[in-house]
Amino acid sequence: MVPSPLALLLALGAAATALAEPLRFVDCGSVDGSIREVNVSPCPTQPCLLHKGTSYSINVTFASKIESQGSKARVYGEMLHVDIPFPIPEPDGCKSGIQCPIQKGHSYSYLNKLPVKSEYPSIKLIVKWELVDDQDQMLFCWKIPVQITS
Repeated sequence: MVPSPLALLLALGAAATALAEPLRFVDCGSVDGSIREVNVSPCPTQPCLLHKGTSYSINVTFASKIESQGSKARVYGEMLHVDIPFPIPEPDGCKSGIQCPIQKGHSYSYLNKLPVKSEYPSIKLIVKWELVDDQDQMLFCWKIPVQITS
């Protein structure tokens, strides 16, 4: 039996989707925006293995529900439900791929780096990444499990 062109197309589409699958994340309170996709590269499997001394690319596609002159990122390592601030090189969202001022109803690609310093302990934790508007409201908030390793 020869498979139909539609069946082949569906199978190829499923295979391509599996290769380019976005990261599974937990939305932790996006109020003024809605997350479309979160990508951490490289992170082929979850939890993401973050190697010490390496920097990871972050790309978040989101739509804004409000207007804002600016935005600021806050990143945390969450352990035992405690948020420990995690410094990033560029917290200003307007210098991270977002064209400011932010317009209501527009989609944006937020781009940043997550450096994993050599002195960090080898540990499993949750990365929590927030982007707030100029009223300190959440444009987006997402969480993913990670494991810091040598």
